[in-house]
Amino acid sequence: MNVFDLRCGDYTLSIGKRTYIMGILNVTPDSFSDGGKYLDIERAIGHCHEMVRNGADIIDVGGESTRPGHSKVGAQEELKRLIPVVERLVMEVKVPISIDTNKALVAEEALKRGAHIINDIWGLQGDPEMASVVAKYDVPIIIMHNKDNSFYREDIIKEMLDFFYKSINIAISAGIKEEKIIIDPGIGFGKNLAQNLSVMKHLHLFRELGYPILLGVSRKSMIGKVLNVPENDRLEGTAAAVAWGIASGVDIIRVHDVREMARVAAMTEAIMKG
Repeated sequence: MNVFDLRCGDYTLSIGKRTYIMGILNVTPDSFSDGGKYLDIERAIGHCHEMVRNGADIIDVGGESTRPGHSKVGAQEELKRLIPVVERLVMEVKVPISIDTNKALVAEEALKRGAHIINDIWGLQGDPEMASVVAKYDVPIIIMHNKDNSFYREDIIKEMLDFFYKSINIAISAGIKEEKIIIDPGIGFGKNLAQNLSVMKHLHLFRELGYPILLGVSRKSMIGKVLNVPENDRLEGTAAAVAWGIASGVDIIRVHDVREMARVAAMTEAIMKG
């Protein structure tokens, strides 16, 4: 991919020059790895400052768990969790703030308060108003592949590419600029272990879409199943998956362990450039 500037409000990310680190902040009681840990606003803000000090280029804030078997929450509850944190972060943390939501109402309220990126786990195919909200505020959109089950009629990569083509058409038809689109293969969403591993093996094939790729593998069940370890013991597995992702051409990695994965990224890039 050619180097280009991804504008995120007052911030600019030079895509293609290096891997960017997206630090995860879940202000939820039930996220799979850190649920309930950052419900206190001061603790949440402090954690974000720490992630930035450790190398986070973006902070991704989520107010609804998306782990398997999660309980859905309404837009008002999601806003109640998100908005106080977003209002503080846009004032205090000097990196782009991404909002992990699939609800257009939540996205718009966060964008009104200065958020810079929308991260939609349903790739604009969930809420029919999401694309128009993103276009209205002219912000980057992360389009993630997702599915309600892990049944694929044919080759999983082909079906995923078809999903992305549909989402990209929705985005462009709504007025979202092509240079604002980022894709995410959605590891752990609508895929079983074998399928997740196959997608990881073939990450390079998504480059043909021509958009930056975000990879979210941090502490995922794929790692737990391969290594037979719980959520809090998946650092090495995450590091291996992140390194493979960077070598395969991803542009952004979404992680819990920012300091460690920033080092993995730096070392992997050094080898690739050497």
